[in-house]
Amino acid sequence: MPPFTVSFVCTGNICRSPMGEVILRDLLEREGLQDRVQVVSAGTGDWHVGGPADPRAVSTLRRFGLDGESHRAEQFTSRSFAAVDLVLALDRGHERELRRIAPTPEDAAKVHLLRGFDESAVEAGELEVDDPYFGEDADFVTTYEEVLPACEGVVAHLKERLRASA
Repeated sequence: MPPFTVSFVCTGNICRSPMGEVILRDLLEREGLQDRVQVVSAGTGDWHVGGPADPRAVSTLRRFGLDGESHRAEQFTSRSFAAVDLVLALDRGHERELRRIAPTPEDAAKVHLLRGFDESAVEAGELEVDDPYFGEDADFVTTYEEVLPACEGVVAHLKERLRASA
Protein backbone atom coordinates (compact mmCIF):
# COMPACT_ATOMS: atom_id res chain seq x y z
CA MET A 1 0.00 0.00 0.00
CA PRO A 2 1.55 3.35 -1.01
CA PRO A 3 2.04 5.90 1.75
CA PHE A 4 -0.63 8.51 2.42
CA THR A 5 0.81 11.80 1.11
CA VAL A 6 0.35 15.20 2.74
CA SER A 7 1.46 18.44 1.08
CA PHE A 8 1.80 21.78 2.83
CA VAL A 9 1.30 24.75 0.49
CA CYS A 10 2.15 28.41 1.02
CA THR A 11 3.23 31.16 -1.37
CA GLY A 12 6.89 30.55 -2.17
CA ASN A 13 7.63 27.34 -0.24
CA ILE A 14 10.42 28.89 1.78
CA CYS A 15 8.81 29.85 5.13
CA ARG A 16 5.50 28.42 6.35
CA SER A 17 5.11 25.26 4.28
CA PRO A 18 8.65 23.93 4.84
CA MET A 19 8.22 24.56 8.56
CA GLY A 20 4.97 22.56 8.47
CA GLU A 21 6.63 19.79 6.50
CA VAL A 22 9.52 19.43 8.96
CA ILE A 23 7.28 19.68 12.03
CA LEU A 24 4.76 17.11 10.77
CA ARG A 25 7.49 14.73 9.65
CA ASP A 26 9.01 14.88 13.14
CA LEU A 27 5.66 14.25 14.85
CA LEU A 28 4.92 11.31 12.55
CA GLU A 29 8.32 9.82 13.29
CA ARG A 30 7.63 10.09 17.03
CA GLU A 31 4.36 8.19 16.45
CA GLY A 32 6.07 5.54 14.31
CA LEU A 33 4.06 6.55 11.25
CA GLN A 34 6.91 7.75 9.04
CA ASP A 35 6.60 4.69 6.77
CA ARG A 36 2.86 5.16 6.30
CA VAL A 37 2.76 8.91 5.63
CA GLN A 38 4.88 10.91 3.22
CA VAL A 39 5.14 14.67 3.83
CA VAL A 40 6.05 17.21 1.15
CA SER A 41 5.58 20.93 0.62
CA ALA A 42 5.29 23.39 -2.23
CA GLY A 43 4.36 26.95 -3.08
CA THR A 44 1.64 28.40 -5.26
CA GLY A 45 4.31 30.47 -7.03
CA ASP A 46 7.54 29.52 -8.77
CA TRP A 47 9.79 32.34 -7.54
CA HIS A 48 11.94 30.21 -5.25
CA VAL A 49 11.86 26.79 -6.98
CA GLY A 50 15.07 24.91 -6.25
CA GLY A 51 16.13 27.30 -3.51
CA PRO A 52 16.51 26.60 0.21
CA ALA A 53 14.13 27.54 2.99
CA ASP A 54 14.43 31.07 4.36
CA PRO A 55 17.37 31.13 6.81
CA ARG A 56 15.04 32.45 9.53
CA ALA A 57 12.76 29.42 9.07
CA VAL A 58 15.75 27.08 9.27
CA SER A 59 17.04 28.89 12.37
CA THR A 60 13.65 28.69 14.07
CA LEU A 61 13.34 24.98 13.33
CA ARG A 62 16.86 24.43 14.67
CA ARG A 63 15.90 26.33 17.85
CA PHE A 64 13.21 23.68 18.41
CA GLY A 65 15.53 20.76 17.62
CA LEU A 66 14.47 20.25 13.99
CA ASP A 67 16.45 20.33 10.75
CA GLY A 68 15.21 22.28 7.73
CA GLU A 69 18.57 22.52 5.94
CA SER A 70 17.83 20.05 3.15
CA HIS A 71 14.62 21.74 1.98
CA ARG A 72 14.39 22.79 -1.67
CA ALA A 73 11.39 24.78 -2.85
CA GLU A 74 8.91 23.34 -5.33
CA GLN A 75 5.76 24.65 -6.98
CA PHE A 76 2.33 23.08 -6.51
CA THR A 77 0.48 22.84 -9.82
CA SER A 78 -2.73 21.18 -10.96
CA ARG A 79 -0.66 18.08 -11.78
CA SER A 80 0.49 17.88 -8.15
CA PHE A 81 -2.97 16.79 -7.00
CA ALA A 82 -2.49 13.31 -8.49
CA ALA A 83 0.35 12.59 -6.07
CA VAL A 84 -1.25 13.80 -2.83
CA ASP A 85 -4.09 12.76 -0.53
CA LEU A 86 -4.30 15.84 1.71
CA VAL A 87 -3.34 19.41 0.82
CA LEU A 88 -2.80 21.80 3.73
CA ALA A 89 -3.11 25.46 2.78
CA LEU A 90 -1.50 27.98 5.11
CA ASP A 91 -3.98 30.79 4.45
CA ARG A 92 -7.26 31.46 2.67
CA GLY A 93 -5.52 32.86 -0.42
CA HIS A 94 -3.67 29.57 -0.87
CA GLU A 95 -6.87 27.65 -0.20
CA ARG A 96 -8.72 29.60 -2.93
CA GLU A 97 -5.88 29.22 -5.44
CA LEU A 98 -5.54 25.48 -4.78
CA ARG A 99 -9.25 24.89 -5.22
CA ARG A 100 -9.19 27.01 -8.38
CA ILE A 101 -6.46 24.90 -10.01
CA ALA A 102 -7.83 21.55 -8.80
CA PRO A 103 -8.57 19.40 -11.87
CA THR A 104 -11.62 17.73 -10.29
CA PRO A 105 -14.06 18.31 -7.42
CA GLU A 106 -12.41 15.34 -5.67
CA ASP A 107 -9.06 17.10 -5.89
CA ALA A 108 -10.56 20.35 -4.57
CA ALA A 109 -11.94 18.37 -1.61
CA LYS A 110 -8.36 17.41 -0.64
CA VAL A 111 -7.65 21.06 0.24
CA HIS A 112 -7.97 22.17 3.87
CA LEU A 113 -6.65 25.06 5.93
CA LEU A 114 -3.89 23.72 8.18
CA ARG A 115 -5.15 25.51 11.29
CA GLY A 116 -8.53 23.87 10.79
CA PHE A 117 -6.89 20.90 12.53
CA ASP A 118 -6.19 22.99 15.66
CA GLU A 119 -9.35 23.10 17.76
CA SER A 120 -8.28 26.21 19.68
CA ALA A 121 -7.57 28.07 16.41
CA VAL A 122 -10.99 27.03 15.09
CA GLU A 123 -12.69 28.24 18.28
CA ALA A 124 -10.83 31.57 18.06
CA GLY A 125 -11.59 31.93 14.35
CA GLU A 126 -7.84 32.19 13.64
CA LEU A 127 -7.47 29.79 10.72
CA GLU A 128 -4.64 31.46 8.82
CA VAL A 129 -0.91 31.29 9.48
CA ASP A 130 0.43 34.80 8.86
CA ASP A 131 3.32 35.08 6.44
CA PRO A 132 6.51 35.82 8.43
CA TYR A 133 8.58 36.62 5.32
CA PHE A 134 8.52 40.42 5.71
CA GLY A 135 8.74 40.24 9.49
CA GLU A 136 11.30 39.69 12.20
CA ASP A 137 12.78 36.51 13.65
CA ALA A 138 10.00 36.55 16.27
CA ASP A 139 7.43 36.20 13.49
CA PHE A 140 8.98 32.87 12.52
CA VAL A 141 8.68 31.71 16.14
CA THR A 142 4.99 32.71 16.00
CA THR A 143 4.64 30.67 12.81
CA TYR A 144 6.16 27.66 14.58
CA GLU A 145 3.80 28.15 17.52
CA GLU A 146 0.79 28.25 15.19
CA VAL A 147 1.88 25.35 13.00
CA LEU A 148 2.84 22.91 15.78
CA PRO A 149 -0.62 22.43 17.38
CA ALA A 150 -2.21 22.25 13.93
CA CYS A 151 0.26 19.52 12.96
CA GLU A 152 -0.59 17.66 16.16
CA GLY A 153 -4.21 17.78 15.02
CA VAL A 154 -3.18 16.51 11.59
CA VAL A 155 -1.43 13.55 13.23
CA ALA A 156 -4.62 12.69 15.13
CA HIS A 157 -6.60 12.97 11.87
CA LEU A 158 -4.12 10.77 10.02
CA LYS A 159 -4.15 8.12 12.75
CA GLU A 160 -7.95 7.90 12.36
CA ARG A 161 -7.76 7.73 8.56
CA LEU A 162 -5.03 5.11 8.61
CA ARG A 163 -6.90 3.05 11.18
CA ALA A 164 -10.07 3.21 9.05
CA SER A 165 -8.24 2.13 5.92
CA ALA A 166 -6.41 -0.77 7.57
